[in-house]
Amino acid sequence: MKKETNIDKELDRFDQRLEEMGIRIKDANNFKVREDVFDDVTLLALYKLVHKKWFSVLGGSISTGKEANVFYAERDGVGVAIKIYRIRTANFTTMSSYIVGDRRFSHVKKAKKELIFAWTKKEFSNLVRARDAGIAVPEPLVWDRNILIMSFLGEGEVPYPQLRNVELDDPADTYARIISTIDTLYKKAELVHADLSEFNILYSDQPYLIDMGQSVTRDHPRALPFLMRDIRNINRFFKNRCDVRNDVEIFNAVTGLNTAEP
Repeated sequence: MKKETNIDKELDRFDQRLEEMGIRIKDANNFKVREDVFDDVTLLALYKLVHKKWFSVLGGSISTGKEANVFYAERDGVGVAIKIYRIRTANFTTMSSYIVGDRRFSHVKKAKKELIFAWTKKEFSNLVRARDAGIAVPEPLVWDRNILIMSFLGEGEVPYPQLRNVELDDPADTYARIISTIDTLYKKAELVHADLSEFNILYSDQPYLIDMGQSVTRDHPRALPFLMRDIRNINRFFKNRCDVRNDVEIFNAVTGLNTAEP
């Protein structure tokens, strides 16, 4: 018989606390609860969201990123994604570099917890602006503290694959769509994704942009360098798959500038 470890006991304790809040754990054997994710602040936010009926079933992990974990959940039988920014282990320095200079969050204190709350609100706000501009992104539903709930992009309980894992039927068409999305994001939503790559694009019937917490407004002091980085990342990915346009040509078309090298 396998001896229960301290880690197993911690996992059981957190599972129990979630269930006491009325959250049904789906596929419990695959649901790995980590104390650095489900701390007391996060549990309090989950409690509020459960009682406001934003979700009632919590499933397994969809992805684990540098700053956050994303879980599958259900609301009235419909799949949603719950993104939880890790308060204990998120990279404070990296987040700060994207918040500083964003006029929307100039009032935010520099304490780590407040910065992460602002980051969550920022991603919610960025998704709203992107959707209002007609860009394919997850629909933001609600946010509280370090938790963001949004529509689930996937089939069944399986998320759409990242662009890097897709065998494209028409790479040139997909490339053109993504460049057009960068243009629309800048001109209509007045945003720069600032971390766009084959890792932050899901693909099904079309490309979907995700992970927009770091996205900045056009007047951010680093918006133009971020934009050029996004363009170069997309060109790097597609250059061996189809013909790509010149980095600076795209940059100038998007921004309306006329520069040889930004």
